[in-house]
Amino acid sequence: MIILTAPERKRVISGGALSLAGIALFVGIAVLVLLAAGIESGGANPLTDPYLLRVLRFTLLQAVLSTLLSVVLAIPVARALARQPRFPGRLWLIRLMAVPMGLPVLIGALGLLGIWGRQGLLNQALAALGLSQPVSIYGLTGILLAHVFFNMPLACRLMLAGLERVPAEYWFVADELGMRPISVFRFIEWPILRGLIPGIAGLIFMLCATSFTLVLILGGGPAATTLEVAIYQALRFDFDPGRAVMLSLLQIVITLFVLGAMMLFRAPDDHGLTSGRTLRRIDGQRAAARWIDTIMLSAATLFLGLPLASIVVTGLEANLFKLAGQPIFLQAAATSLVVALAAGLLAVLISFAIIRARSVISADRHKTLGLRGLAIALSASASLILLVPPIVLATGWFLALRPLGDPSRFAAGLIIVINALMALPFVIRVIEPAYVVHRLRTERLAASLGLHGIARLRLIDWPGLRKPLFTALSFAMALSLGDLGAVALFGSDSLMTLPWLVYSKLGSYRTNDADGYALILGLVCLLLTIAGTAGQGVRDDESRRNG
Repeated sequence: MIILTAPERKRVISGGALSLAGIALFVGIAVLVLLAAGIESGGANPLTDPYLLRVLRFTLLQAVLSTLLSVVLAIPVARALARQPRFPGRLWLIRLMAVPMGLPVLIGALGLLGIWGRQGLLNQALAALGLSQPVSIYGLTGILLAHVFFNMPLACRLMLAGLERVPAEYWFVADELGMRPISVFRFIEWPILRGLIPGIAGLIFMLCATSFTLVLILGGGPAATTLEVAIYQALRFDFDPGRAVMLSLLQIVITLFVLGAMMLFRAPDDHGLTSGRTLRRIDGQRAAARWIDTIMLSAATLFLGLPLASIVVTGLEANLFKLAGQPIFLQAAATSLVVALAAGLLAVLISFAIIRARSVISADRHKTLGLRGLAIALSASASLILLVPPIVLATGWFLALRPLGDPSRFAAGLIIVINALMALPFVIRVIEPAYVVHRLRTERLAASLGLHGIARLRLIDWPGLRKPLFTALSFAMALSLGDLGAVALFGSDSLMTLPWLVYSKLGSYRTNDADGYALILGLVCLLLTIAGTAGQGVRDDESRRNG
């Protein structure tokens, strides 16, 4: 129950409505400009243009294969982690799986090049054995490898969370019946995974279909180009707005189709009541299971850990102190931090306004039809950035601002807003659960004390919500710091960010400098992520031991 005065209730709902209107206006203008430009230019029919068809076909092919590989490889790793709940280093392996999700994509690509590239560790080992460097990371193979590196840990953690929610009684009964591992998988684990896989696969497919930086770095040429990279090339190099418009509209159609398909799958059911027995899986104690799990977990550790170690090693080989003192680095670092802080604050403010308005409307037992529609729209607001990816938004606004002169004059503001919208789904997911619990705990107390407005915010809301707000801000800043999408379209010598600086050094074959800057950027993003999750791993581990 939410207790507010009528003016406060009106202000909260108005704040949510204004935030929603701002998001819809920003995204809507970009989409309308793309549609108008497509009609005006009379762009080629996507069904008859061989280039558009080739790009579309490759986009879907790499997304399907990347999703399939990520999900299939995540299953045995998640099962091994679930079957071995108490081996040394388990918590650190789970934390290692979180690193690729918080690491800028550009930095991860450099780490993969350090292991799988032409001069990477693998090819050096093969050359030492007398083989002539047969492994190439560029093209479809490299894109698939990179997508698995980033998305397999995500799938594994989601599957592991589902397997750990299985009631302990299931394992007790399986032990009493003497079920073999194949039967345990068939009757207990697979029904859980089967309910999770459609949602996980849809999320990964969306991430792979809208992949930009990985394909830009590892694509290797026109034969391995996705829609987002083709949009960038059409505007940045060919300056063909008509083709960019058609590619952008195709991208919107694909994301709309995937989001619609994901909504068809219902959330997995709960698995019944449990008496709270301590989790005890006998099937993981057999010698064969231990060996298999050890092999799977060791392979996953090497696959994820070696590229991360490569980033550290190659970065340390550069002269970091010299690089950090260069004017171009100081300019890029200052720009990146300002943009990241502004985007993070904007994402937190918009998210907080949406969450407050949604909670007030949902608590109203006599809400009107208009309020119900507003609640639905507020719930869907975070999905707009999924429907219209950042590079498509940047393209729409690039075309919209051309009549006003050089669009790069507005680049900083556009990048801030696009990065804020990109972080919105993550920020809402962090803040909303904490906000709901906080309101349930403090609503009646605040009402009994007569605290409203600024006084309530200062004395009750800020102390209770400070930590989740800082967590959300740190995540949003880390996402913005590592983004190359919008910056790639507007980046220049006058607007230099750290990712654009790393990419520029790579383009000029100054890989040593790029490695040094990449290490600095990766450390900053990692520190922001750690700051946002400080204490969570300890609490989770303690709760697991006490459970």
